Amino acid sequence: MSPSESEMTKEIEASFKTSADLKYNIGEENIVVIAKISQKIIEAYRAGNKVVLFGNGGSAADAQHIAGELVSKYYKDRKGLPAMALHTNTSVLTAVANDYDYSEIFAKQIEAFVNAGDVAIGLSTSGDSPNVIKGLEKAKELGALTVGFTGEKGRTMDKSAELVFNVPSRDTPRIQEAHITAGHIICYLVERELLPD
Repeated sequence: MSPSESEMTKEIEASFKTSADLKYNIGEENIVVIAKISQKIIEAYRAGNKVVLFGNGGSAADAQHIAGELVSKYYKDRKGLPAMALHTNTSVLTAVANDYDYSEIFAKQIEAFVNAGDVAIGLSTSGDSPNVIKGLEKAKELGALTVGFTGEKGRTMDKSAELVFNVPSRDTPRIQEAHITAGHIICYLVERELLPD
């Protein structure tokens, strides 16, 4: 193994350890929040409602990933659960950004698609993304349950989201890794509860 490969393997090992340690030490408060989010989504689905998710960049990818698990399947072959990621229609995104402002791209869609009793999940590692905050505020105004996924410094979300999964880190990649782990856990719990063996 060359010196550069040896250095890389140490960095890779350190990255895996940092990610694992963060998730292992996520904290009791966050575990309770994940359970509450899961229960609220289960209640929403039982009442005939839906889940909408939104974020920017890597958080948009996580939103889309979670929506895919709910619509298709996590483990079980089943009827699809209604979930959608709000960044996937580029014509809508560019129309709203052009006609109004980029900060309105999620709020405008929430105005169009979200009803009282739905669950709106905004993902932002910083917790300060204006379009995510505005989306959560609009969803709350319409009577949806609002959920935030953020990082250590994302306290702005506390005002706009009723439930906040707040990863205790300022490292964006590590926060996103914890977000998708939480998303997978939620999908598992929702599917298990709605479709018991």
